[in-house]
Amino acid sequence: MIELITNNLVRRFGRTLLTATGVGVGVAMIVALLSVSDGLTATAAGFVHLGGSDLGVFQAGVSDPTVSVLPVSLVARLERNPDVAAATPLLLIVGRVRGDPGAFAFGAPPGSFFARRLVFVDGGPARAGAIAVGDGLAQSLRLRPGSALVLAGHRLRVSGVYQSGIPPEDQGAELPLAGAQAITGRQGDATSIAVELAPGASIAAATRSITREFANTTVIGTPAEAARAGANNILIRNATLVIVIVALVIGAISVTNTMAMSVLERQGELALLSTIGWSNTRVASLVIGEGIGVSVIGAAIGLVLGVLGSLLLVDAMGVSAYVSPSVTAWGLGRGLLVGILIGVLGGLYPAWRVTRMTPLRGLARAG
Repeated sequence: MIELITNNLVRRFGRTLLTATGVGVGVAMIVALLSVSDGLTATAAGFVHLGGSDLGVFQAGVSDPTVSVLPVSLVARLERNPDVAAATPLLLIVGRVRGDPGAFAFGAPPGSFFARRLVFVDGGPARAGAIAVGDGLAQSLRLRPGSALVLAGHRLRVSGVYQSGIPPEDQGAELPLAGAQAITGRQGDATSIAVELAPGASIAAATRSITREFANTTVIGTPAEAARAGANNILIRNATLVIVIVALVIGAISVTNTMAMSVLERQGELALLSTIGWSNTRVASLVIGEGIGVSVIGAAIGLVLGVLGSLLLVDAMGVSAYVSPSVTAWGLGRGLLVGILIGVLGGLYPAWRVTRMTPLRGLARAG
C-alpha cells in the first residue's frame, strides 16, 4: 500500500508539489506564530523573578510588561503592606545597547535587593557614570572593567562583570536607577517594581492585597501570568487559532480538489483494484493515504518555512530586540498534526466517491 501511494504521488509530481506547497504555507504560518508565542512566554518567564523577587508589579493594560510605566513613589506604599518585605523600582531600557540590541539594561537603586544579589566575578558594582554588565553580555561584546559600553547614545565605563543566574540579567547590564532615568528622560518613573515577600506571606495573598490597594496595576507571580499579561502574546494566540482553522479549511479544500481529480482520472485503475479483490474500505484507504502523503510533504515544507518565517515575524512585530522565537518539538509537532488532519479531511470526500463507484462502471468510463 505505501509503495503504491508513493508511486501515485511521484507519477503526478507537479500536481503533488503544488498542492503540498499550499498546505505548507498554512503549516508555516502556524509554526511561526507558535514559535513567537513560545518565545514571548520564555521572555516573560525571565522577568517574573528579576533580582530574585517573588513577584512584580506592572502597569495594567499595556501591550507588553516591558513597556509598563509606574511612579517610583509607589515603592514606599508597597513596603507598608504587611505581605511585603522589600520593594525595588526597576527601569528597563530595551534595545538600546550598542552591539547587542537584544540586551536589556536595568536601572536599580544602589543597595536594593536587586543590586545586592549580583555576584561580581570581576570589578565592582555600578555607580554614577559607570555600568555593570552580565557575564553573558561581557563575553559576547568582549567587555571587562574599564571598557566602554554605549547605551542609548551615552558612553558609559564598565565597572564590573557580574553573575545572577537569571538569563535576562546575565545577558544584560545594570546601572543606578537615577542614571537610567536621566538617560531615558523618565525621572520619577520605573518600568516595574520587584517585590520580596515577608516571611510566611503567600504569593496569592500578596497578589490579592496589592491588587486591591493599587488600582490599574497588574501583579505577576508566575511565567503563565506574565505571558497572559502581554497583549502581544494574546494576539498571537488568537491569530494562531484563526490560522489553524483557515489552514484546515483551505488546505482540506485543496487536497479534496486534487484527490477528486485523481479519482476521476484513475477510475479504471481503481475499478481494476476492486475486481482483483480489493475491498471498498481498502481502496478508500488508498485515496486517503495519498491525501495524507501530499499533506505530510506540505507539512515538511511548512516546518522549514515556519522556522525561517518566525525570525521575520518578530522583526515585523518590532519585538526582535528582546524576543527570540522558541522552536520546540511540541510546536513543530502541532504543525505536523495540522498537516496530517488536512490530508485526512481532504481525502474523505474522494474516498467516499470511490466507495460509491462500481467496478464495472469504473472500467466502462475508463474505456
